[in-house]
Amino acid sequence: MEENSGDELSYIPQVGDNQKPELGMKFESLEEAFSFYNQYARESGFSARMSNSIKRHTDAIRWSKQSKSEEPVKERARGEIRTGCKSKILVVKEQTGLGWVVSTFIESHNHPLSTPSKVHVLRSHRTVSAAKKSLSQQFAEANVPTCQQMGLFEIESGGPEHVGCTERDIKNYEKTLRDEHKGIDAKTLIDFFLSEKDKSSTFFFDYETDSDNIFIRCFWADPVSRRAYTAFGDVVVFDTTYNTNKYGMIFAPFVGVNHHHQTIVFGCGFLSDEKTDSFVWLLNKFLEAMLKGAPNLIITDQDPAMTKAIGEVFPKTIHRYCLWHLLNKFSDKLNPVTFRDHYQSIKNVIVHSTTSIEFERSWEEVMNCANLVENDWLSLMYELRHKWVPAYFNHVFSAGMSSSQRSESSHAFFKRYVCSNNSLMDFIIRFNKALRHQRHNDLVADHTDMNERPKVKSNWPMELQMVNVYTKNKWLEFQNEISLSHGYYVQQASIGIEFGTAYA
Repeated sequence: MEENSGDELSYIPQVGDNQKPELGMKFESLEEAFSFYNQYARESGFSARMSNSIKRHTDAIRWSKQSKSEEPVKERARGEIRTGCKSKILVVKEQTGLGWVVSTFIESHNHPLSTPSKVHVLRSHRTVSAAKKSLSQQFAEANVPTCQQMGLFEIESGGPEHVGCTERDIKNYEKTLRDEHKGIDAKTLIDFFLSEKDKSSTFFFDYETDSDNIFIRCFWADPVSRRAYTAFGDVVVFDTTYNTNKYGMIFAPFVGVNHHHQTIVFGCGFLSDEKTDSFVWLLNKFLEAMLKGAPNLIITDQDPAMTKAIGEVFPKTIHRYCLWHLLNKFSDKLNPVTFRDHYQSIKNVIVHSTTSIEFERSWEEVMNCANLVENDWLSLMYELRHKWVPAYFNHVFSAGMSSSQRSESSHAFFKRYVCSNNSLMDFIIRFNKALRHQRHNDLVADHTDMNERPKVKSNWPMELQMVNVYTKNKWLEFQNEISLSHGYYVQQASIGIEFGTAYA
């Protein structure tokens, strides 16, 4: 057993004789021998290691200096910590019996030793305990970053020096867990969903592999989601802008809103690409799972392959592009000065125009003012205005999903639970946790509606009637509209004269 030095100023440790190895000292196992020597190393201020090369000489086993791989490895930004120090113990197996005996002990060092205040950061004195491994997995499922996990461990332990490991140790443990899923992650995912299907006949799941039997796409919808679509599936948002796992597969959720105006999930898919064939397959599986049929309105990102697939599978569904995604593109499509000076004016025209005629007139004015008439992207977007400008959809029921705030809220919900380092099963665990949280919020809102009656602000018969019909959230929206209506007044815009035929 040898040691790795820590870098420290000159320090002379005080170690009791009963804590030092001695020639002839016996141990029942190699683990016991190393544990004793490592504790001695901690008291002395250095880090111990057990060599990974073993040489056999009859009944003796000794640890030699650790060899280095000849294969090229990615260079890490870490300095050299070995100094060629000869300090070590050598243990050999007893010729009679099962024990191990210290045959060599070299105590001297060729480097400074760490002080007690810093010895906890030496490698052999750090370990991620079973309890911390379990807690770390639970934190990861709740999407708690590693740095915040360490903060919680430090509070629990009374300071970083008492945690027993570092943030890097936790990250290495997480990487080890991810590596264990390499090659079997897709199979684990499929087995998990098939088991859910066995538990409930109304759990829908299907998947496809390519000619090489590589997993390329899937779709699933649990019984709660399928029932929710029956009640609230008039409007669906289909968003494929989430890259949520280390394989680069695309997470594609179908979402809507319920009677509390809360985001709900109707079904989800994984896709390996964004080609028309993949979208056609996924949309057909969605139809297969939902007895209600296609939605009346579907809102998506601006994607040509998706647009083509929706026209093929949902021919009677109104398709519009997500306003929030499009507004987010303006900062990339306009130069910084133009964006700073004119974006708000452009946004006002898009959001506040009440008719198509008003939009077209105001758009022309703002384009001329901002000198953007020749901008190719804006010209294209104007040609597609019937797909994304609210003034062209005011007559279509959208359940409030057309607002950029609703899309942003839905997007932020999923972003809290996904990470590009996730394995597929990591994602499913986190996603299901998010889904449980989402559905609990629905339960809480139901409880509120059953036990609380909103306050009315007037004695209008309509207000008194609707307070018994709407959920609390929708009632507050309705009440606000009534309140705002008091601020309007009628103004004569023109005088109409009707001419008719006069009869004697």
